[in-house]
Amino acid sequence: MRIHYGTREAELPQGTSVQDCLKALDAFPAGTLAALKGGMAVELGEPIREDCGITPLTLDHEEGRRIYERSLRFVMLLTLKHLFPYEQVRIEYSVGYGVFVRLPGRMLHRQDIVRIENEMRRIISQDLPFEKKRWTLEEAIDYFAEEQQPDKVELLERRRLPYFTMYSIDGMWEYFYGAMTPSTGYVKVFTLFELRGGFVLQLPAGADHDHAAPYLYRPKHLAIFQQSARWCDILGIRNVTDVSAMIDQHRLRNFIRVNEALHEGALSEIAARISREYKHIVLVAGPSCSGKTTFAGRLAVHLQVQGHPARRISMDDFYFDRDQILPGEDGITDLESPEAVDFALMAEKINALLSGETVEMPAFDFARGKRVEAAQTVTLRPDEVLILEGIHGLNPDISSLFPPEEVYRVFVSALTCLNLDDHNRIRTTDVRLLRRVVRDYLFRGTDPEETLSMWGSVRRGEEKWIFPYQENADSMFNTALHYELPVLKGYVYEMLREIPESSPNYLLARRLIKTLNYLPDVEKELLDEIPPLSLLREFIGGCTLEKN
Repeated sequence: MRIHYGTREAELPQGTSVQDCLKALDAFPAGTLAALKGGMAVELGEPIREDCGITPLTLDHEEGRRIYERSLRFVMLLTLKHLFPYEQVRIEYSVGYGVFVRLPGRMLHRQDIVRIENEMRRIISQDLPFEKKRWTLEEAIDYFAEEQQPDKVELLERRRLPYFTMYSIDGMWEYFYGAMTPSTGYVKVFTLFELRGGFVLQLPAGADHDHAAPYLYRPKHLAIFQQSARWCDILGIRNVTDVSAMIDQHRLRNFIRVNEALHEGALSEIAARISREYKHIVLVAGPSCSGKTTFAGRLAVHLQVQGHPARRISMDDFYFDRDQILPGEDGITDLESPEAVDFALMAEKINALLSGETVEMPAFDFARGKRVEAAQTVTLRPDEVLILEGIHGLNPDISSLFPPEEVYRVFVSALTCLNLDDHNRIRTTDVRLLRRVVRDYLFRGTDPEETLSMWGSVRRGEEKWIFPYQENADSMFNTALHYELPVLKGYVYEMLREIPESSPNYLLARRLIKTLNYLPDVEKELLDEIPPLSLLREFIGGCTLEKN
């Protein structure tokens, strides 16, 4: 068989392992964890039996990072079984370049964290292989029932396929949602940080593969995750099976109402603070598809309840024309960069408004990629609060354009605390990507393939230009809705399934499909229960907020 990587080729016997193929092609850089083959991540020990192309996966690739985290999590789970054999373990949300882990029935202290890290390093030093076997669904359900893991039992009972892959180290079996490294020795770089009765499992960051990322304490970010966890308690959910049970038991309508009421209460609190502090400029920022636009509109309604009419303006309307924005080093236009926005024009227009002038404002046509000048005429009343919404609202270079005593900053993001099961979380970035695929297809004329192709550039831009400034916020708002995933599935599932294996976006599409597979379908008449001002309406349509 003939194997190739770029322009390199090698003729090798059928059944040669991925690792040996990469080495034969001189394509096995330090830190190789797995490989891409035909749009799929394949493990280094996997035999290859046909002509194909392969590409090494390291921590530089998003899928490589996920493989590393997945394998390191398995080492951690074995460690916790050794040290705390009867305790439930829950892997929760992202914290910087790591994940927050807690034992719901036990508070962990500093000495516990030291013991956990030492035991993890002992297991890693033994370089134990990850054994891989194909199990029947019945075998897996029986095993996890015996291990007293009802979360996995409930999840697997909803699985459609009768067989799947299980992994083992040192006699402990687990089910993960993707490829693994060959052994524990591949995940040597990590550290642990004590946090709120649990700990953060910290991975390497960026291009530095030899050191774990430093832990950045972000109290406001953590507080909003804690709020989301409280909401989960109020709603009575933790995992997707809880949402599925609500749908099966015809309780989704009330679930939607309570979830939306929690949003409404949080919005009311933010508006009350703005009113009490007599702020006249509200900067609303957040990453792609966090729901900034609808949040700004709903905030305007709540400010009016407080006696302050509000005017909304979007920073997106000040984008340069797409053909005027220079592509980045990867050849992809970075729409997350501040250089993509004409902030000089924005400052001129906004300051003229604040001075009482009548101003001709632009609007951006996303379908054409063009800015339409003088699209509307705007006058700001003396008592109106100006809400300026855009991804760069918390950047000091932008907020410094306005008098600091007048400015109130809000950071919005979709921070889901919903897991597949206790050991497998749903990433907030995946939820935002699902929102974006639906919105771009329905309202911006963008094919799902194009949206998926841009996502890597979007994420790099967020890490560089948006997330570093989130702690500048005076308030944070979590736009995640715990019922939204099954709703989004109805819009996006078939579109993702149509992406062919030959596509460079196939791996990303399959990753999203794997999550959606565990979610039930929602009857169309239940969509009528979603309020017209819901944050979700920004992505699926039906929002009745009017533009100023």
